Amino acid sequence: MRLLNALIIIMGLLASTGVMQSCTTSGSGQESHGNTVEIKYSKNLSIEEFDGYTKVIIRNPWDTSKTLQKLVLLEEGVGIDRTLFNGGEEVITVPLKKSVVFSAIHNSLIKELGEPGAVVGICDVDYIKEPEVQEMIRSGNLADCGNSMAPNIEKIISLDPDATLLSPYETGGMEDKLRKVGIPIVECADYMESTPLGRAEWVKFFGRLYGKEREADSLFKETERKYLTLSGEARKSGTRPKILFDRLYGGVWSVPGGRSTIGRLINDAAGTNPFGKEEKAGSLNLSGEQVLYEAGDSDFWFIRYAGSDLTKDALIKDKQLYGEFKAYKDGKIYFSDTTTSGIFEDFAFHPDLLLGQLIEIIHPELNIKCEKEYFNLLPER
Repeated sequence: MRLLNALIIIMGLLASTGVMQSCTTSGSGQESHGNTVEIKYSKNLSIEEFDGYTKVIIRNPWDTSKTLQKLVLLEEGVGIDRTLFNGGEEVITVPLKKSVVFSAIHNSLIKELGEPGAVVGICDVDYIKEPEVQEMIRSGNLADCGNSMAPNIEKIISLDPDATLLSPYETGGMEDKLRKVGIPIVECADYMESTPLGRAEWVKFFGRLYGKEREADSLFKETERKYLTLSGEARKSGTRPKILFDRLYGGVWSVPGGRSTIGRLINDAAGTNPFGKEEKAGSLNLSGEQVLYEAGDSDFWFIRYAGSDLTKDALIKDKQLYGEFKAYKDGKIYFSDTTTSGIFEDFAFHPDLLLGQLIEIIHPELNIKCEKEYFNLLPER
């Protein structure tokens, strides 16, 4: 009996020591495992949620062996031992209540998530045609922070934002300028994703910045469902028409590479990208003659342009070379005025909408009815 009692006492002491060691470990700055948010398509984003904060890692899209940014989204009012964050993370308190955004695309998304008041400043206002946004700028409720490539730093400082959302460039230095004055930066590298759903999935990150994670996750789930359904319908077609995008600007024709978002969109619409063999994530900059040689037999031609009236007559007056394209001769040119259509703003996080119209145009036999029109048939004159 005495031996049994002794064993019980010893086991109790060992258990007590284990608990004490566990408590000591917990209080020593070590981090427990979090809940990994499912990221199915994005190649440059990972999100892990913990009690009171979220960790976000953004991969460097120009050197995928490196990290572009590590962020800790610390929930307001939560007391966290900051010694947990010693791996080069930038700590930002969320939800963001005062932010400056450099892109109309992100401004539109934040509005859709239900937090338009959380944006206090914006760049490139000349590209934003939404009447309510222009009225907010005129009334002083939304600050014009200048050109995104050369923003008004003094204006941004005066707004005292919780964070600034900007699209990074490989050789850019704007981030360092803002960090030097103590303004937190969010590197919005979503535009560097190589698939439409990969970019759209970044809504999960933006939702967590503004306290709208449930809304954001639901939004992406619905976008994904519609996109995959449409792509599945497109594959039922027995044809794969050749698709050409855009035109010459300043002597250069930027065409989508095989690993670009537009290149993938063409493929998901059961079309053929004339430049799909080029394994490039972005655009290829070619001469008009090169494009004519590679894509002169394209069945459909989609042109995105800004502002001026565009007709077949105006197109050929600009460049006689355009008249040699099959799509010009067949009258299968479609145009989108980017100042009014919202094509860029929508495509980033609602690629299903553009996919639907592409399928409706290039596969009329499928009787797909798109939700929104971005392109119209180019008139003769």
